[in-house]
Amino acid sequence: MLSTKNVSPRQLAGFTALFIALPVAAGIFFLKPIWWVFVLALAVVMSGSYLLILYTLQRFIYRKIKLIYKFIYQTKASKREEFYYKSLLPQKSIEEVNADVEKWAEQKKMEIEVLKANEAFRKEFLQNFSHEIRTPIFAIQGYLETLLNGAIENPEVSTKFLNNASKNVTRLVNMLSDLDAITKLESGEQILRKSPFVIQELILEVFDSLSLLASKREIKLAIKKGCETPVTVFADKEKIRQVLINLTDNAIKYGKIKGHVTASAYIADEKHVLVEVSDDGIGIGAEHIPRISERFYRTDAARSRKQGGTGLGLAICKHIIEAHGQSMHIRSKPDVGTTFGFILEADKD
Repeated sequence: MLSTKNVSPRQLAGFTALFIALPVAAGIFFLKPIWWVFVLALAVVMSGSYLLILYTLQRFIYRKIKLIYKFIYQTKASKREEFYYKSLLPQKSIEEVNADVEKWAEQKKMEIEVLKANEAFRKEFLQNFSHEIRTPIFAIQGYLETLLNGAIENPEVSTKFLNNASKNVTRLVNMLSDLDAITKLESGEQILRKSPFVIQELILEVFDSLSLLASKREIKLAIKKGCETPVTVFADKEKIRQVLINLTDNAIKYGKIKGHVTASAYIADEKHVLVEVSDDGIGIGAEHIPRISERFYRTDAARSRKQGGTGLGLAICKHIIEAHGQSMHIRSKPDVGTTFGFILEADKD
């Protein structure tokens, strides 16, 4: 049987004209049984039917289809598109047009879903930001009002309140600085200045800068055994320093007292190096891992604020690593520990 799938307008017009012409020519042959009359009638009727049907298809049906395509593209047609509409579009079968429309509809559906997700993220971000910024502002307001109402006359109380207000101002400044850094990373305003450097040397520098914080919790900072051999990477050293500081700082804050924070560097292949920072602390629940690097997302808000920080450190790490063309991965288990890792480009030389 003749398949109607992917039949072009010309083919459809030809088949329809043939089905019309055959019975008409057969009727004429029945009345006047002369072969040349039969062939002439078949040719005339088929030609006329073909032209009429093709004209109808192109004039009315494909005119509507052309409007559908213009609606899909929603732009003024260029010369190339006009050529497409006049020459190529009429050659498409209805099935092909249907496939194009379904593809467009699926694309629009995905775009709408992304927009909805972005809108939900925006609302949640604004709520979180409002909540995060309200806490230090209300604290500062409370300290200042108390001082203005007479507490300033007591040197001991006024000094304590002013110190607390100063700490909250510093927290606000840090929060705004981190937000500014994320915005610049997202927009591409912060250009990466890549250069070759030994990743273990940078890790030791970061450990040294955070040694006092680690000593307060009696946590040992070390490079994992077997990873001491110098490995040279090609990246923005200061940006990666910021990533390592944030990851190590988190590992110290949420690691167990008298625990360990371990960094490692592995040559993944000739072009890439895997860097990881691990702790043996409280860990992260599986339900939190997909969102842990979102701005202001906290697995335990009360405990996180008690530890300090802006809630933006992991978001900054994520954007820095993505700016290097890679992604950050997380492995964690409650009461066992957490490992943050990322890939860097190996030194080209």
